[in-house]
Amino acid sequence: MIDHTLLKPEATHEDVEALVAEAAELGTFSVCVSPSMLPVSVPEGSDLKVAVVCGFPSGKHTSKVKAAEAAESVTLGADEIDMVIDVGAAKEGRFAAVEADIAAVRAAAPAPTVLKVIIESAALGDDEIVGVCRAAEAAGADFVKTSTGFHPSGGASEHAVRLMAATVPSLGVKASGGVRTMEQAQAMIRAGATRLGVSGSRALLSGGPAGSGY
Repeated sequence: MIDHTLLKPEATHEDVEALVAEAAELGTFSVCVSPSMLPVSVPEGSDLKVAVVCGFPSGKHTSKVKAAEAAESVTLGADEIDMVIDVGAAKEGRFAAVEADIAAVRAAAPAPTVLKVIIESAALGDDEIVGVCRAAEAAGADFVKTSTGFHPSGGASEHAVRLMAATVPSLGVKASGGVRTMEQAQAMIRAGATRLGVSGSRALLSGGPAGSGY
């Protein structure tokens, strides 16, 4: 269920190679990296997926730019795209604009590419979370995702995950941002998470404190 994640701005290609090796060893579902790290080589015979962020971390890119970024990432081998919405549009209640933004990325990265929509749930009220989740569903997304892990408002919460899962039960829910321990991971899964974004996967799986969980 884990997307083994490395999104630090100072990450190097050597760091990503180490991430991939660790992900293969641990048996995580995927690695999640920045688009400039592509292409990523996975071990031969491995079913490890490659997830890539888009419009990250602010979401304030234009839809055309997000679509181009997603399309290039797919061309370079991305299996999954984790895009950030325009959180300000959601705060203004412009959910049709949020839907159009997501739809542009969906069109640029059609199935079988998996599209996850990062809603930055800690910055939104409940009604706004419901609105953006419905927009993601209407635009053809596969997942809604809590957080970038970079926003000052915070990361995933059980409440947000539960609300997201209840709003769009047909979609997956990815909890990311602050998932550092096995206890936290299990709480998110009980709340409805079907995927976890974790930067310190080894520590989490061994029972110790993990990284920030981007």
